[in-house]
Amino acid sequence: MRKLAKTAAGIAAALVGAGVLLMPAASATTTGVLANCPSGAVCLQEPNGTILSKNIWYSYGAHNLSGVTGIKYAINNQTGGAGFTICYDRNGGRCTDPLRATGTYGAYDYTPINSIVLVR
Repeated sequence: MRKLAKTAAGIAAALVGAGVLLMPAASATTTGVLANCPSGAVCLQEPNGTILSKNIWYSYGAHNLSGVTGIKYAINNQTGGAGFTICYDRNGGRCTDPLRATGTYGAYDYTPINSIVLVR
């Protein structure tokens, strides 16, 4: 299982490094991971499973990332169909389409990512 996880992470990192940003649908089997991200929030989870308090957001709008680099997992644990976008520019510029499904998205290299926007 660990070898499979490393292989998947390696493939994802290679694709991201090549400029491909994958946005899979959120998995319905993320109950344990969602428990780490508070209800109503969007979080960035480290590869080791921790979530730093600076990487938990509750309020709608743009949230600039500071010192966030490397592979992370985005977790949408918002309610009522709220989503988030991942943006290459600060203050919510050049963003992906909104991701609304509750669950985990990743693994992505957040080095070129500069903000996350929570949307209704």
